[in-house]
Amino acid sequence: MRQLIRRILLRQNFFPTWIGIFVNPFYFARAGLAKAVTRHAERLSGRLLDVGCGSMPYRELFNVSEYIGLDIDTPATRARGAADFYYDGGRFPFPDGSFDSVLCNQVLEHVFNPVEFVQEIYRILVPGGQLLLTVPFVWDEHEQPWDYARYSSFGLGHLLTAGGFALEIQEKVGADAGVLFQLLNAYLYKVTEKWPRGARFLFSVTVMSTVNLSGLFWRKVLPRNSDLYLDQIVLGVKAI
Repeated sequence: MRQLIRRILLRQNFFPTWIGIFVNPFYFARAGLAKAVTRHAERLSGRLLDVGCGSMPYRELFNVSEYIGLDIDTPATRARGAADFYYDGGRFPFPDGSFDSVLCNQVLEHVFNPVEFVQEIYRILVPGGQLLLTVPFVWDEHEQPWDYARYSSFGLGHLLTAGGFALEIQEKVGADAGVLFQLLNAYLYKVTEKWPRGARFLFSVTVMSTVNLSGLFWRKVLPRNSDLYLDQIVLGVKAI
């Protein structure tokens, strides 16, 4: 039973259902990303590289011939053991035109050399290859000290088009009142971070869940605001 509960909670981290309202402090951000990636996953095909793969939370969404994970080479990523390849933050360890598709999920804000990073993605894609990329916009500093940037829709669009990609899709995720309640829970998560695990869980299923439920109500009542949003998702195509 304990293992089953653990699997359910892990699932709620990235694919939150109604259960996530009570156990996931990042409910709005994660639910929005899951829906956005699911909506566009079918666009990627062939040999896929997941850049900055982490635990590969969205792997199941992609029907591709080969799914390969690449991560930055650190003791933490080595200990996780999820990636197939590691790199030093510079050149990817693959020849030109090695992949048909690239997924890059919530990674770009941690990249200190974004121009070179985009050039590497461009290099290892075949002509006509597709990049599906997500990046936060309104969010706190995280994974310190490796949090370097936030991108407006204009900045992200310029970075990718200057790198040789034609943007077929550029969407803002969470552009409604839910962003306010997500930020409140992000604040509460940080200020309770050092509490005992049991106390944090109780706080989540009582106070944080109330914030989530309030956000679900007010996001339906209040108008959307396209200038204030949690994340972006972009589909870019390498020019032939």
